[in-house]
Amino acid sequence: MTLNQPAGHLEDNESLIEAAIRETLEETAWQVEIEALTGIYRWRHPASGDTYLRFCFKGKPIQQLDRSLDEDIHQAVWLSAEEIRQRSDQHRSPLVNQCIDDYLAGQHYSLDLLHN
Repeated sequence: MTLNQPAGHLEDNESLIEAAIRETLEETAWQVEIEALTGIYRWRHPASGDTYLRFCFKGKPIQQLDRSLDEDIHQAVWLSAEEIRQRSDQHRSPLVNQCIDDYLAGQHYSLDLLHN
């Protein structure tokens, strides 16, 4: 099993906020309201050499919908920060913990930083 926060890509003409809302819905079946930017991260996968750029957002859950998840998502779970840290060997990348640590440290930036 691999643990990750909702993540993905941008669709054509989609904003970062719209992508975060869509990816969260597709991967968790939750509608969310994006409230702030927690951070922007760059990570290079040591084996593949691929570089990833992650925008981490603070949001609040609005409503869980009765819908299927993306086919490569087996289950959406709610875990505490400690439970996530205890499973660090299952993380897709070290950015999972970094985003949580920054969120818990109160690192939140205005969405006004983002422009389309």
